[in-house]
Amino acid sequence: MRVGISRREWLRLASSTAAGLALTHQPALAATADQQRASLTQPGIEPNTIKRRGTGLRGYDPQRVSPGYTLFSPLQGGGMVVLIDLEGAVTHTWNMPYPPGLYGYLTDKGTLFYNGKIPNDTFMGKLAFQGGVALEVDWNGEALWEVRQPDHHHDGRLLRNGNVLLSCATALPADVADQVKGGISGTEDNGTIYADYIVEMTTGGEKVWEWHVWDHLDTASHPITQPSDTRAEWAHGNTVIELPDGNILLSMRDISTIVRINRQTDEIDWELGPPPLSGAHAVNPLANGNLLIFDNGPYRVDQTTVTSAETPFSQVLEVDPTTNAVVWKYQEGANFFSALISNAQRLPNGNTLVNEGQFGRIFEVTRDGDVVWEYVNPYFGPNTAQPKAQTNNVFRAYRYTADEIARARAAS
Repeated sequence: MRVGISRREWLRLASSTAAGLALTHQPALAATADQQRASLTQPGIEPNTIKRRGTGLRGYDPQRVSPGYTLFSPLQGGGMVVLIDLEGAVTHTWNMPYPPGLYGYLTDKGTLFYNGKIPNDTFMGKLAFQGGVALEVDWNGEALWEVRQPDHHHDGRLLRNGNVLLSCATALPADVADQVKGGISGTEDNGTIYADYIVEMTTGGEKVWEWHVWDHLDTASHPITQPSDTRAEWAHGNTVIELPDGNILLSMRDISTIVRINRQTDEIDWELGPPPLSGAHAVNPLANGNLLIFDNGPYRVDQTTVTSAETPFSQVLEVDPTTNAVVWKYQEGANFFSALISNAQRLPNGNTLVNEGQFGRIFEVTRDGDVVWEYVNPYFGPNTAQPKAQTNNVFRAYRYTADEIARARAAS
């Protein structure tokens, strides 16, 4: 199992004709050597580090890339959902009525399911990961339905039965909150700790099922993993997804835990925690029964102490849930790290699409860890921030085949 190449090595390879990559360059890179040297000494160097390193398509290997189109919702895009081809060209956009809260994806029907943001004056409503609304639109952006839930955050999914599954949060009961361990003492929200629950509702807004994390996980034995986190939240769910058998996977960043909820009994029948997990996001079931996980790695209990911290790193893990063994991983050491957000997707040719979300870096790797496609989100914001402080975060990104895109077009 080979570790992926570093960003520095990737950029070196991308600049070499011997690497055999089809590259798209910034205009300055296509200039003569004299012009390039002159541009480097001119005043007004790009103040934003990510922009300065280059955005848009960084390179790809046509022989090894998995064909298709990549969809993402720039968190600073104001509600725009973007579809790009392998050369980084925008082939379609949806202009949604709400900012992302936090992303959209294409359903099996070819429609776009979108989690939108409607801020409110509650504790949850003011946070960056606030949602508040979920809707389904066709290829042309025409809304088919819309539901609102003020404490919805991070994730929502369309179930096979046509209902909607939403990740939500509310205040923990006081006696349960008293058992929460970890985090910075005194950082509760005026004494309140918020925690997750899941709601299933119809597209007409009728609630048909509700499940509370604290009724099924012991707060005392599932502490807040990272010592520097606040105690305003416990669990902090970031993913809800339906398995082929109808059971539900729930990923929770603050306690570095993923669980499987049995829909027949409502009980947790599988769990994975730290280690190996550290602030993980976006658990994704695979056709072979394994789970693909973006493991963020802000604080690893098996490698880090409060007084002596190792360099943090992210990794993509494929886990066999029958044994909890890691059967494949992608890791670049300190060159690959997103403390928050992010996801990974297994592609039809066996490669893996990875979204290093905090840097807007979306790339594809082979089973051996070779990078064969790389794109950096060029949409930065907010415009009210200083240029060097603007970000290009992407919560999740997905690759779709040409057939899947054709089906989405036809669904209109």
